[in-house]
Amino acid sequence: MGIERADVLILGAGPAGMAAALYASRAKLDTLFVERLSPGGQMLWTHWVENYLGFPDGIQAFELVDKMAEHCRKFGIREMSGEATAINGDAKSGFEVVFAGDISVRCRAVIIATGASPKRLDVPGEVELTGKGVSYCATCDGAFFRDQVVAVIGGGDTAIEEALFLTRFASKVYVVHRRDSLRATKILQERAFANPKLEFVWDSVVERIVGDDAVKAVSLLNKKSGTTTDLALDGVFVFIGMDPNLAFVPETVKRDESGFILTDAWMKTSVPGIFAAGDCCSKPLRQIITAVSDGATAAFAVSHMLG
Repeated sequence: MGIERADVLILGAGPAGMAAALYASRAKLDTLFVERLSPGGQMLWTHWVENYLGFPDGIQAFELVDKMAEHCRKFGIREMSGEATAINGDAKSGFEVVFAGDISVRCRAVIIATGASPKRLDVPGEVELTGKGVSYCATCDGAFFRDQVVAVIGGGDTAIEEALFLTRFASKVYVVHRRDSLRATKILQERAFANPKLEFVWDSVVERIVGDDAVKAVSLLNKKSGTTTDLALDGVFVFIGMDPNLAFVPETVKRDESGFILTDAWMKTSVPGIFAAGDCCSKPLRQIITAVSDGATAAFAVSHMLG
């Protein structure tokens, strides 16, 4: 087994992980951060960021990721690709984090910043048609639906942001929401209601995604009337919430009823020496700016713990 060593191991290189790496490195801790794909996390699913402080005209998500990663690397942070499968040990004897591919990292503290993944609808046709018209990333797949009809499922900020983005390509975008009003912030609602390409389907849930080799329609149940209708379209984009990426985290790390990690103000978990930051945490707001704050706080707490 290949073994790496570090003072602090940061799992995940989204905004929380990169902020933690920057602050830990500036505290002169031997810092290693590991990302299973590439730096950026969920930021890479978004085209445009307009609510991150310091960029009044907005900034492309990819550009913001590059700037963050460049800032981290300026301080000599070590990087590694991998996917964690287990965390063993404790703060007294040290931790050993095991990765797929027979690699482990021994460290004195762990910061979990692995983010979250989109929830699925769990309806017939969803799995079979994923990649064939069903998507969870408008930035990734929107251009494939030029001059076609698509639906966005959800009513929160992400759903409305992505619906507006999809109007750049699609001829029509249905927004299907289980309630009769949106949960998105007011400024996004104003933009959505003013966009002629958007049409709202209220009080409705998806019962089935229809198609053989490609999406052809969705079957929608109106929760108030009880009627079911088929809506013909070419693509379905699902934005109904997130599940934390925590399959490798021991059960001794306490979580809330939705599975997100519980932390205190110092981003400490219920296990001494294990910290958490960003979208994998139980919190009221999941945004880039709050993830960065979490990461900085977690690294500050680690530096105090290690002395």
